[in-house]
Amino acid sequence: MKEFLVGLIFIFAALVLLGIGVLLYPFLLALALFLRLLVIFALGIFAIWLLGKFIILVWERMRKKE
Repeated sequence: MKEFLVGLIFIFAALVLLGIGVLLYPFLLALALFLRLLVIFALGIFAIWLLGKFIILVWERMRKKE
C-alpha cells in the first residue's frame, strides 16, 4: 500500500510540473526573444564603440607622423 501511495504522489508531482511547464512555455518563448534582441543590441553598441575607438587610434597615429 505504501508503494502505491508513493507512486501516486510521484505521478501527481510529475503532472503538476508538466502543467507548470506548459503554462510557462509562452513566457519562456518571449524571454528567449527578448534576450536575443538584448544581445543583438549590446553587440551593436559594442561594435559602434569599437569602431570609434579604432578611428581615434588611427587619427592619433596620423597626427603624430606629421
